Amino acid sequence: MRILKAQHAGRTLWGQIEDGDAGETVHVISGLGGERSGETLPLSALTLLAPAEAGKIVCVGRNYLDHIRELGNMLPGDNLPKEPGIFLKGANALAEPGGTVDAPEWSENFHFEGELALVIGQRAQHLTPENALDVVLGYTCGLDLTARDKQKTDLQWFRAKAADRFCPLGPWLQTGLDPADLRVQTRINGATRQDSRTSHMIFSVVDILTYVTRYVTLEVGDVILTGTPDGVGPLQPGDVVEVEVEGVGVLTTHIGAAASAASAE
Repeated sequence: MRILKAQHAGRTLWGQIEDGDAGETVHVISGLGGERSGETLPLSALTLLAPAEAGKIVCVGRNYLDHIRELGNMLPGDNLPKEPGIFLKGANALAEPGGTVDAPEWSENFHFEGELALVIGQRAQHLTPENALDVVLGYTCGLDLTARDKQKTDLQWFRAKAADRFCPLGPWLQTGLDPADLRVQTRINGATRQDSRTSHMIFSVVDILTYVTRYVTLEVGDVILTGTPDGVGPLQPGDVVEVEVEGVGVLTTHIGAAASAASAE
């Protein structure tokens, strides 16, 4: 089943699409994880939104060995991290599928990072490997936009990772997936730049959920980004970014001109 958040006729709604529904019929539900209201709408009539109600976006950095190597972040002796490296984005960072994110005029090295994301469906504390996946409402595609140059000067990657609209998400949540071995790809203007599998992650989705909930309570609608493979690189105005996760679909983001440059034209 696909679960989506959308706008229609001036209202925001949540809906479900049964796998195999003819004509992409959306069954309107009472809210995130809610029951069907009986109303149906065609998918083509909806404007999709980021499928989350995030109080927080928990992100895992340096979770693929080849990505660690490409950025020169290996530990002494080529040792792997002993625990997930966590950073946060706020709800301000969410951006809708198919939307435009302007390249920031304050960064000279604006990067893409495609990854598997998940949205929490029930309040979670102190999860175990046995019950960790039970709290996941669904899986989706995430784009962790990054001002790479500001990572060097931010204390907690405040600008580098958490600026407005630095987390496009979507196009919807897919339920019933096994996240252990999914293909994750990122294409820039149609050319494949990242291509890996979640089986190559240092810390699995289960590892991440059990680790995070030792310290922080996850609430319904929170988002977790699980890390990006190697192949990251710079973006320019006019670029089209596509993040594809096997079994989910494709998240498309358009990169617009920096605000200062646009206003100068």
